[in-house]
Amino acid sequence: MEQPNLSYINSMSGGDERFEEKLIMIIKDEFPIEKKDYYHNYKSNNFKLAAGNVHKLKHKISILGLEKSYEIAVAFENNLLKGNTNLSQEFESILINITNYLKKL
Repeated sequence: MEQPNLSYINSMSGGDERFEEKLIMIIKDEFPIEKKDYYHNYKSNNFKLAAGNVHKLKHKISILGLEKSYEIAVAFENNLLKGNTNLSQEFESILINITNYLKKL
């Protein structure tokens, strides 16, 4: 599985460490909340709301340099909008991967 990284954040910052730190803190603050909302809506079988949660989460997936995971998130979001839960395990693996990575930052 691909690993999260800060390459995109570093390229956006132009070397501005304060900007990098601020963006990382935003991700660390928002990600757990968005993940919790996703799980709540998914477990409640409210797949349209869960798709909205995936939509928000996929931006963080992209910012953390996870290109293949982003593609999975796009497909999973589309599946959820159709009431299809295919790719849920793959998406959960992505969330776990990011959670573990953010704990180390």
